[in-house]
Amino acid sequence: MLDLQDLDLQLDVVATKRKALPEHQALVDLGAEKSVVDRELVGADTEVSDLRREQKKADSDVDQVRQRKNRNQQRIDSGQVTSPKDLENLQHEIGSLDRRISDLEDAELEVMEKLEAAEVVQAELQGRAEAFAGRQAELEGTRDAALKELDEQRATLGDQRSTVAAELPDDLVTTYQKLRERNGGIGAAPLVGKRCMGCRMELAPSDLSKLKAAAADVVQRCEECGRILVRTAESAV
Repeated sequence: MLDLQDLDLQLDVVATKRKALPEHQALVDLGAEKSVVDRELVGADTEVSDLRREQKKADSDVDQVRQRKNRNQQRIDSGQVTSPKDLENLQHEIGSLDRRISDLEDAELEVMEKLEAAEVVQAELQGRAEAFAGRQAELEGTRDAALKELDEQRATLGDQRSTVAAELPDDLVTTYQKLRERNGGIGAAPLVGKRCMGCRMELAPSDLSKLKAAAADVVQRCEECGRILVRTAESAV
């Protein structure tokens, strides 16, 4: 019975270790940080994408106005325009187009600066996201290795427990298990001297006398805590 209790305590320790692996909490904390970075990265990606479209449009606008100016200048340079009034209008339009080009180039430069800054932020967030992914893989690998080792221990202990339990009466194992559930994992305890090692209480002289008079194969219970009381060489009976 005490062998069964010992194996169950060892299994409890393994179960506690599985739940308490530091990698579990580290992965939770990492996941919370990563989710924040992932959201920020989505925003950064969207901003970069919008700014790239805006830059493309700005480039196109500048190119269109510049082409129109060049066409007008070519007409003037080629001598195609002979009317003084038409020539004046074209020159006036070229001046307006120059101013328009200057304004568009200023806007284009502003977009480029915003895009450059946004790409820096995006790259920094991508780096952090990649670092998180690497750290997550590392933690998962460490956790999985620890779980594998603990599961192997649990399987070995489980086999040993099955062997020990099979040697005990089924009703005794059932009673023991119920007591274990009610008493913090301890369903059976040795009697050391006059003391039950389950509740640490000394038994009354009358209870000790009953134990001493009982047959060795009779299941005894502690009068204080109700646990199965196992007599050993260290018992005072």
